[in-house]
Amino acid sequence: MPKINGNEIRPGNVLEHNDGLWSAVKVDHVKPGKGGAFAQVELRNLRNGSKLNERFRSADKVERVRLEQKDQQFLYEDDGQLHFMDAETYEQIQLPADILGDRRPFLQDGMTITVEFYESEALNATLPQKVTCMVVETEPVVKGQTAANSFKPAILDNGVKVMVPPFVGSDEAIVVNTETMEYSERA
Repeated sequence: MPKINGNEIRPGNVLEHNDGLWSAVKVDHVKPGKGGAFAQVELRNLRNGSKLNERFRSADKVERVRLEQKDQQFLYEDDGQLHFMDAETYEQIQLPADILGDRRPFLQDGMTITVEFYESEALNATLPQKVTCMVVETEPVVKGQTAANSFKPAILDNGVKVMVPPFVGSDEAIVVNTETMEYSERA
């Protein structure tokens, strides 16, 4: 595995640190008036989700880990386990439902997601950036309501509440950004 200097750490990098695999969530480069510069890095453990703040000087060496990314097709959910199939090898794997966190409701039948593996261990799963959902319930359109930033609450077919523009009505398909969990556009 390649070693990198402490000042080369970027958000999203996966590091082997303190006998664990950590993802850099936030990186601030600090140059105090006295002493050498350092990177203040917020790390999240990929196995248990715990967080850690660490300082890395430019002379510090850390192991950067490359995760293998594989596309997996969602098959079904059973007893809190999500079952996926590799589109190339047709091998099936199962992952805990909480690997997707609060984005779990956006997982749809047959959807292809990206799973990141370290050796043979699945550490992270990512949904497509945009998902199409149906609006089940929302307030009716108020005629003449044209304020630029006016949004109204809506409940989607998966039970998630999002804010939508006033022109979106019930039984309408919209595209939701799964990273920000916000309305993106009409479908």
